[in-house]
Amino acid sequence: MVDCRDRGLQYGDGIFETMRVRSGQVRLLDLHLDRLYLGCRKLRIEAPARPNLRRELVHLAGHRQDGILKLIITRGSGPRGYRPSGNERCRRIAFLQSLPGGGSDDEAPVRLRVCTTALGTNPALAGLKTLNRLESVLARAEWSDARIWDGLMRDADGNVVSGSMSNLFLRRGATLTTPLLDRCGVAGVMRRWILQHAGDLGLRTAERRVRWSDLKSAEEVFMCNAVAGIRPVRSIAQAGGSTLKFGRRETADRLRSLLDAQ
Repeated sequence: MVDCRDRGLQYGDGIFETMRVRSGQVRLLDLHLDRLYLGCRKLRIEAPARPNLRRELVHLAGHRQDGILKLIITRGSGPRGYRPSGNERCRRIAFLQSLPGGGSDDEAPVRLRVCTTALGTNPALAGLKTLNRLESVLARAEWSDARIWDGLMRDADGNVVSGSMSNLFLRRGATLTTPLLDRCGVAGVMRRWILQHAGDLGLRTAERRVRWSDLKSAEEVFMCNAVAGIRPVRSIAQAGGSTLKFGRRETADRLRSLLDAQ
């Protein structure tokens, strides 16, 4: 049972990682730990020793061939008030779940929609996967159509930033572009892996502001996250507006093959 004074429960004071377990091992575990410890440093949470935490996650993942492993780190319990006392001891919660529907990875192209919920700007928290995900909660509540895989979210200036649960990539020629996440959004682990390995496929990478016009001129669009992997996009619908359609998926397929080979 979690203490009701836990600051993660009281204020969302913490971070989390959602990891894909395949064949009893955590995919991209070290990248997850890199982001976790970066988040702890930025929030000034004294995290458990990395070697010990890594061993715990490896041991837990070994209990299931395929699944989802979620790790939550909170600052721990403390006195009332926003200001940390400095005496808190971090709390970690980890649990292993089966894949949704009990199925394996899906490679089928997905449908997206554009959300009306916007992402707020906060450079101090940009890129981090904190426990406060209310913007994503509101965005995901916008639709109930099971055919829609995710919704694209924009910032206050109308720039496309990410999906509610995923990161966005678009390709034109030999350039692979993903939105810049210096003001908002979550810097996903799979996003980082793609940026590191795109050069293996002869692709240049760019992180910059992305507008609707960039999506209209893209030859290929795909989404990614640590659990779902890399998913080509079939279409993007605007509420009461136009729908963009995409027929190409070769970059997504090549990256997926490279990921599976590791």
